[in-house]
Amino acid sequence: MFSFFGPQAIHFGRGQSQQTAALALQFGDTALVVHGANAKRAQWLITSCTDAVLATNTIACKNEPSLPDLETALAQLSGVRPDVVVALGGGSVMDFAKALAALIPCNGQPIEYLEVVGNGRTLDHPPIPMIALPTTAGTGAEVTKNAVISVPNRGLKVSLRDPRMIPRIAIVDPILMQGAPKHVALCAGLDAMTQVIEPYLSVKANPMTDALCHAAIPEGLRVLRDVVEKDCSDGWDVLAWVSTCGGLALANAGLGAVHGFAGVIGGKTNAPHGEICGALLPAVLETHLRNSQRDTSILAKLTWVLRQIDNNFGQSQKGAGIVGLREWSTQMGLRGLGDLGLRQEDHRDVATAATDTSSMKGNPYPLSEQMCLEVLRSAM
Repeated sequence: MFSFFGPQAIHFGRGQSQQTAALALQFGDTALVVHGANAKRAQWLITSCTDAVLATNTIACKNEPSLPDLETALAQLSGVRPDVVVALGGGSVMDFAKALAALIPCNGQPIEYLEVVGNGRTLDHPPIPMIALPTTAGTGAEVTKNAVISVPNRGLKVSLRDPRMIPRIAIVDPILMQGAPKHVALCAGLDAMTQVIEPYLSVKANPMTDALCHAAIPEGLRVLRDVVEKDCSDGWDVLAWVSTCGGLALANAGLGAVHGFAGVIGGKTNAPHGEICGALLPAVLETHLRNSQRDTSILAKLTWVLRQIDNNFGQSQKGAGIVGLREWSTQMGLRGLGDLGLRQEDHRDVATAATDTSSMKGNPYPLSEQMCLEVLRSAM
């Protein structure tokens, strides 16, 4: 028995973004466009909305969204109640837009609705309908039911979560992604891979999420080099699909230790989420391999995942893939946790905090403090 949540519609493929304004008009005649720091990159969307006679407000997400940013934006938008929120950008923009769509109709203070630092208060009203146009192939946030918000005074990243927060429409157009700087493509690609591997190994996996991940994992590994090293258009088409599969999978099966650690480390260092995941993934997979019990379904799944990594990064030699993936990622510019700002003296605090995260609840088995410390040391 399981439930599966997703958008009402996913429009996938090159050129699909051109129908955004027409789709937005289905919800009404006022829109809020949420974009990244560079408003010029969103001008085509803003123009198409105004040309479609949509009364359009705009707001920028300049960094990974924080609680102070969210409070400031809500105050700025006081009295504004759009019929639809349209988000154009990476995972941070998606999360910021989802949080705004959820909280503009609500009466309480934003912190009340957050997990961990608040009481996870249920949204007072349904979120404003949202259309999501991702410009990176990594987070899958265009199809997920949460928004990750940093709380600087607590050194944490936490979620605002509600199944109704899944965007009504996801428009996944690889044209919007291709041409990203190599380091951005690397971090996004490793994040995308992590987000199809972890739900596949999650204790909350189900046949729907397994089908998505089983299809996406080998394809994502196959094109990762071409996307990062060559900016290959065919590779971007595949990676965009893999990222969306990962978003659907994690929204319904949860994640695991990589993301359990990543949320805590991101709160402490403010380092890019995808880069943290890329640094952690090999170390977590090695821990899985050491601690998985024989003759279990989890070990069978893990063995299959490692075989796919061997095929693509280990010259098909058994056991060589994790080392190969780590070495290739480093050659492409991926930094370890130490270079990302995590101090050795913070390891124990990170290990303690990570065990309480929602992502860690999907891990194939509980991690002891010693296991957590081993992962962190390996990823430094």
